[in-house]
Amino acid sequence: MSFFVVSFWFLVVVCGAFYLYTRSAVQVFIKDHSFYTFKRTYIIVYLLAMAGDWLQGPHVYALYESYGMTVHQIELLFVAGFGSSMLFGTFIGSFADKFGRRFNCIIYGILYCLSCVTKHFPNFYILFCGRILGGIATSILYSAFESWLIHEFNAKNFDQNLLGSIFSSAVLGNSLIAIAMGLVAQFVADMFGFVAPFDVSMSVLAIMILVIVFAWTENYGDQNIDLSQSLNNALISIRTDFKILCLGLIQSLFEGSMYVFVIEWTPALSSAISSTVSTSANIPKATIPHGIIFASFMLCIMIGSSLFKLLSKYSSVESFMRIVLLISALTFLMPVMFPLNQCIIFVAFLLFEVCVGIFWPSLSTMRGKYVPENTRATIMNFFRVPLNIIVISILILNLNSKIIFTFCLFFLLLATFCQQWLYNLYLLLPRSATTKSTMEPPLLQSKDDRLLPLSMKEEPLSVQKIEALESQTSLV
Repeated sequence: MSFFVVSFWFLVVVCGAFYLYTRSAVQVFIKDHSFYTFKRTYIIVYLLAMAGDWLQGPHVYALYESYGMTVHQIELLFVAGFGSSMLFGTFIGSFADKFGRRFNCIIYGILYCLSCVTKHFPNFYILFCGRILGGIATSILYSAFESWLIHEFNAKNFDQNLLGSIFSSAVLGNSLIAIAMGLVAQFVADMFGFVAPFDVSMSVLAIMILVIVFAWTENYGDQNIDLSQSLNNALISIRTDFKILCLGLIQSLFEGSMYVFVIEWTPALSSAISSTVSTSANIPKATIPHGIIFASFMLCIMIGSSLFKLLSKYSSVESFMRIVLLISALTFLMPVMFPLNQCIIFVAFLLFEVCVGIFWPSLSTMRGKYVPENTRATIMNFFRVPLNIIVISILILNLNSKIIFTFCLFFLLLATFCQQWLYNLYLLLPRSATTKSTMEPPLLQSKDDRLLPLSMKEEPLSVQKIEALESQTSLV
């Protein structure tokens, strides 16, 4: 256990050093101070939404066990959550585009609160309904909030270089919130029982709803088409724009592997430690320090968030993500090759979490560039369908850890190939769109849906400049 504790404190030092260094090394000068207000408004709501989610995670399995549920029943409850996210997620995305992203974020809070209420009943069918509600809420969490942000960001004509800084700060804050909420959940569970964290979650979600109601304005996708047409338009965008297709494949393959990792890291580390301790009846079975390990993972995500800022300063997201995805794939090679070496497996898992910290803001930045505004939430939820298929298949097939990690290795190698494909498409964009200053110039969606390079200057583009850029790209 001392190895885990030493690793945790080492990561605390590294994380603090990276954070302080990136604050001075990656400075962004902003003339429009309304950006800070906008960023703060989004981050507060987003972190409240994530806090409501993190409060529930640590004790879901323990609560089901305390109600006398069998292992098979618990597996079915988890499948219900992922399955509902897969089945209803795409329709929820279309609902957000048509009826409002702000409204959909409020629905997220309501559905998740109802899911928490069901946790008070030791009845399998009531808990099953709660998992369905929770799965739908999760689909909203990972689509509607980001869609609202990008629409408002573009509507306010902020410098496109600042979008990545919002996502990076969100990932950093999310990691801190995860650690804090894990401690809060443990405290209230020890004091009042396993259902108490879900009651605290309801309170946090209620606060989030109030902040959204009073601080956010509404925005929409295309309100003039019905839901079926919105789904069809999203499918057309995915089929006809290979950049969107690449993003969808990368998201599904990486996040699918990530969710499988969330399920499998405990048995992987536990089996490794059980092979290194004595099996004598006089020696109690060793256990891994779940809280320390979880906190270490969150610190690695924070380190990855800081690394994203540094990498973005010197290279395009499309370029450095090729290396990040390849490294993430190789980390899953370690539990396959060294299934009994706990130290190697743990270090590999830490490195994977660093890649996760880079992945989240990178993917969000690329989606902000390439995914069309009118069907953004719908397309993002389409991407989650294969993700949930991957996780459900792993849960149902009951494979051993070595085979599971081999699948994750294969999935991430495919994601690396897709990222290379996306990078090749990125290089084919107009020359001015790939010219670098201190950062890669992002792209601006023009009125006829063509991607145009945005000036690195701090002042917004004038109508004349946009028209000039459009005339240049029409000649390419």
